[in-house]
Amino acid sequence: MLTAPTESSLPVHSAAALLISFGRVGSLAWGGGAAQIPLMKAEVVERHRWMSETEFLDALAAGYALPGPIAGKMAVYVGYQEAGMLGVAASLTGIILPSALMIGALLALLNNFKEHPRVLGMLAALRPAVLGLLIWMLLDLLPGSVDSWHAGLIAVASAAALYFLQLHPGWVILASGLIGALFLAPRP
Repeated sequence: MLTAPTESSLPVHSAAALLISFGRVGSLAWGGGAAQIPLMKAEVVERHRWMSETEFLDALAAGYALPGPIAGKMAVYVGYQEAGMLGVAASLTGIILPSALMIGALLALLNNFKEHPRVLGMLAALRPAVLGLLIWMLLDLLPGSVDSWHAGLIAVASAAALYFLQLHPGWVILASGLIGALFLAPRP
């Protein structure tokens, strides 16, 4: 459950730790939001223990159910839970600033050399590397996300609906949430 810390428990060092951790994620996790998730999990769950793996996966699922970049939504969630609005500002700055600075520098460089054979070769090699990062993320999140035959069935059906039926991800997420609420809720 998302709860803001009390004012007495808002040490500035928590915000500094959030800034550094999310800055590390924003600087080192290449390939977009999905590629940032494993490094974010390592920082949030394993290194700082700001939340359990189950809490992280629940926050991730809730984040994917909402529009917008997943890394920013996770930064807001963790930052608020750990240090309130100061934590939100710190974690968002950490996740956004490194990539914003790097993309500005990269665009200036690429505009001058976009047709150079080395640049074209670099971009051709980066595409499969990003795919590898996405596969790694899938394998890393799989054990905590698919813990029953119900979850496995939902995962396979969701992937099939996205790939074969080309449904919008929002509809798949909405349908999965509805199925879970109707059929998988714990019995009182």
